[in-house]
Amino acid sequence: MAQQNQALGIWLMIATMFIFAVQDGMSRHLAETYNVMMVVMIRFWFFGAFVIAFCSRQSGGLRKVAQSKRPWLQLFRSVLLVLEICVTVLSFVYLGLVESHAIFICYPLIIAALSGPVLGEHVGWRRWVAIGVGFFGVLIVLQPSGGVFSPYAIIPLVGALMFALYGLLTRYVARDDSAMTSFFYTGTIGALTATVTGFAFWEPMSTPDWGWMVALSLFGILGHFMLIKCYEIAEASALQPFAYLQLAFASAFGVVLFSEIVRPNVVLGATIIIGAGLFTLWRERRQG
Repeated sequence: MAQQNQALGIWLMIATMFIFAVQDGMSRHLAETYNVMMVVMIRFWFFGAFVIAFCSRQSGGLRKVAQSKRPWLQLFRSVLLVLEICVTVLSFVYLGLVESHAIFICYPLIIAALSGPVLGEHVGWRRWVAIGVGFFGVLIVLQPSGGVFSPYAIIPLVGALMFALYGLLTRYVARDDSAMTSFFYTGTIGALTATVTGFAFWEPMSTPDWGWMVALSLFGILGHFMLIKCYEIAEASALQPFAYLQLAFASAFGVVLFSEIVRPNVVLGATIIIGAGLFTLWRERRQG
């Protein structure tokens, strides 16, 4: 087991969120030209290869890592993640990075709301109030006068719901399977699913865009590897608040690189959502 180092873990988490924001910017750039499913498929090819190489070096090798007590749930959550990434990247194209992330960050609140029926966890009235306040923040982001509300606004909401369900299922299978087993299924089944759904949309890609595609894939691998290291050396409850920095980093890229506009209602709504999310995290940590 790695030695615990809270400060280093936090700095690694900040760097990881920056890498994920860069990845989102690259995804938007490529998905504006090529089919989203093809982009996600190639990304998962690289990720799947990394997962196999990484897991093969673990004690017992691939055979041990692949053993799961809940294989069907592992399969479902892996397929769900691929579809969620497709939905989220699509939202970057239609809504941009700023507004997509401002809506998507409500996923911790969805996890808190569904943790009772899915995981059997107790959710007290204080957390229910925080969840309600957080979704009020979502309504502010979606405010028609702010220019965000459109049929496309449902896309990041669907993505947030899918990612929340993925997170809940990951928690659920963790009762019986190791984190490395879940990681193995995420990469391998994810690559297979992405290939099945994306190969029909194959189209020629220019040489410069192949460079962006390789960079996107490598940044994705680096981000996931660093995230593993974060949770090896620091407590998840200490790291989770810094995950919200991805919104700030992605918004900066959206404004600077894609000429997006940060609307006042988006800032206000996102602030309320983050505040509610941090409160639910604090209550969960206190009760735990």
